[in-house]
Amino acid sequence: MDRLAEIRQAIAPARERLLRHPLYARMSSLEDVQRFMGFHVFAVWDFMSLLKRLQRDLTCVDVPWVPVGDAEVRFLINEIVCGEESDVDPQGTRISHFELYLRAMRDAGASSEAVLKALASVKAKRSTAEALKLSGVPVGSAEFSAHTFKTAADGKLHEVAAAFTFGREDLIPDMFHELVVKLSQAHPGKLDTFRYYLERHIEVDGGHHGAISLRMVELVCGDDAQKWKEASAAALAAIESRIKLWDAVVAAR
Repeated sequence: MDRLAEIRQAIAPARERLLRHPLYARMSSLEDVQRFMGFHVFAVWDFMSLLKRLQRDLTCVDVPWVPVGDAEVRFLINEIVCGEESDVDPQGTRISHFELYLRAMRDAGASSEAVLKALASVKAKRSTAEALKLSGVPVGSAEFSAHTFKTAADGKLHEVAAAFTFGREDLIPDMFHELVVKLSQAHPGKLDTFRYYLERHIEVDGGHHGAISLRMVELVCGDDAQKWKEASAAALAAIESRIKLWDAVVAAR
């Protein structure tokens, strides 16, 4: 069994629990979607910190520039950054996925007050811990993002890569497919931007970005058995953290 297959096997039970989470069956009204978005937007935000940690460590972002690491790894991570920071909206205008999500929240009538306060707090040079505590962030979201920010700040590079790949990129297509279908049937014309956002993740992360991320994990871990073991543990922790976030959304009904 190859190393990636070993990680998949290790996380399979938790992944199945997440994909079968009762949250999806309960997303039946606009109010349910609004509530979901109020929690989930923090996962969209903190995702970028995982990505930027990878970009910082796998490429050169300093002046003067010097070549860093493996050229294939640099290509992989820069391509993902480009897609996440500069995708297109339904009209073809460049936009980051996070900004697209904020637009979707506005269109759906979901409050983005907490996440905007958290962003303003971080821009004012407060720590992410302070921002999450002082901005009225839902407890479940605060705990999820605290785990993400800790991984991004303190995790080993291969742990960050595994959390990113198996806890985010590799998981998104299956996780949102059922939700996309139900939204299109239950709320025609009311959640167009949100549906577009989800479908972009299915299209991009389920295809090219997913394959890129898997290759990145292979290159970062190499032939080091300990790195592969730690990567597997980080992937599992990321999925378990997402399950807790979904539990919090359900409990808030």
